[in-house]
Amino acid sequence: MSENLFNVSVSPHIKAKETVSTIMRDVLIALVPAGLAGIYFFGFSAALIMITAVASAMLSEFLFNKITKRPNTLWNLSAAVTGLLIAYNVPTTLPLWMVAVGSAFAIIVVKCFFGGLGQNIVNPALAARAFLLAAYPTAMTTWTMDAVTKATPLGILKGGSGILPSTMDVFIGNIPGCIGEVSAIALLIGGAYLLYRKVITWHIPATYIGTVFVLTTVLGRDGFFTGNGLYEILIGGLMLGAIFMATDYTTTPMTQKGQIIFGVGCGFLTTLIRLYGGYAEGVSYSILIMNLLVPMIDKWTSPRVFGGAK
Repeated sequence: MSENLFNVSVSPHIKAKETVSTIMRDVLIALVPAGLAGIYFFGFSAALIMITAVASAMLSEFLFNKITKRPNTLWNLSAAVTGLLIAYNVPTTLPLWMVAVGSAFAIIVVKCFFGGLGQNIVNPALAARAFLLAAYPTAMTTWTMDAVTKATPLGILKGGSGILPSTMDVFIGNIPGCIGEVSAIALLIGGAYLLYRKVITWHIPATYIGTVFVLTTVLGRDGFFTGNGLYEILIGGLMLGAIFMATDYTTTPMTQKGQIIFGVGCGFLTTLIRLYGGYAEGVSYSILIMNLLVPMIDKWTSPRVFGGAK
């Protein structure tokens, strides 16, 4: 009889080959198309911001762990992912020192202060974007393309003046905006890769994007059924947020039912802010608000423990 036949070990008994580092590696790979599109449309300044954001995030995590005598966690690549997402959420005109401050805030305040990876209550990259927008509103809302200051499609829709780019231009990314959010096709390619690798599921991205599509079409900016839902889902940070940030493991519900509720909630809040709020964009704040509701959603949707009381 084999010595290992009655081997006893603690849970989990079902193990997968995926690790934190392999998952984060896949996310980085999926972010490459959007990064290349950003560099193509905005030039070398976009690459410089990406390098600064990632370097600041990784350095901040290394120094924090060193000072607090915690284990080095740079190997899991989560800091690199956070830094790259921050770079994708800022304009190319943002000074590099502000980019570095945003990454440091995300890692130290939002992530490390709460215990590190897996214990933060909101998405670090989105919290950093909100922080930068509150601290440096002018720098965060100045958009240039071909060395000319221009309004984003969302800004034009909100302000009611200006010529809107064509649907094809917003699909490929030939528009002003944040580095990593302008090219919908590049983000969809990255999302398809994550679905193929089973890093994410369809539940949050599909319900989030679908909710915005339906509500903006029905409610419209000029009355019922005057909206262009397809145009609305291609502009702003919706694709970036729905695919790469609303799907963050730590800050989203555990169950499929909960994820659908989360996606619908994000879509509803985004539409509410875009159509009726003071900001042109509502993706960041919508996801952050829903992040805070995740414990409640998990409580509502978690299945009953087998053998437990009703």
